[in-house]
Amino acid sequence: MSKRLEDFMKSNRAEFDDLEPHADIWNNIALELDSWDNKQKQQPQKREAKTFSLGFVLKVAASVIVVMGLGFGFYLNSQKTATNGGVNLADINPAYAKQQVHYASVIENQRTRLKLVAKFDPQLYNEFNADLAKMDASYKKLNKDLATSPNQERVLRAMIRNLQIQTEVLNQQLSVIEQFNQSKKDHQNEKDI
Repeated sequence: MSKRLEDFMKSNRAEFDDLEPHADIWNNIALELDSWDNKQKQQPQKREAKTFSLGFVLKVAASVIVVMGLGFGFYLNSQKTATNGGVNLADINPAYAKQQVHYASVIENQRTRLKLVAKFDPQLYNEFNADLAKMDASYKKLNKDLATSPNQERVLRAMIRNLQIQTEVLNQQLSVIEQFNQSKKDHQNEKDI
């Protein structure tokens, strides 16, 4: 087939050479290109997507983490002083501050255990909780007075003593609950025999 095309072109070569494009054709092409270029300028240019290097992204992420860490540290420090009426207990007496933290932790654990009683015996829990609420109110008053007291160490000792008493009361309450539960088990075992 390509042989026939070649033969056709050779035999009609003179006719191909006679045909020339119109003189206006180049002007029309130039006008078309100009109008196309104007359309491109009128359309809003799309922005190229910016790319960031991995190093830049890691630097920004590290900066954000450092700033957040510092902010969180300042927040925790402000919360610590705010819960003690604006007074840092360690500044008064570091040993007492450690005791306060210890007793507060013990009390929190004991209260969690005591809350389990609420499921089985809500009345007993309410009685126990009423006693604790009175002591807790007294502790909060001492904590509030700590900031304005002329003898802060004495008030801090009173706060720790309050926490010790709360711990003892909670221990007694939990002991009563354990004895009650044990007597229930013994009574149940007697029924089963």
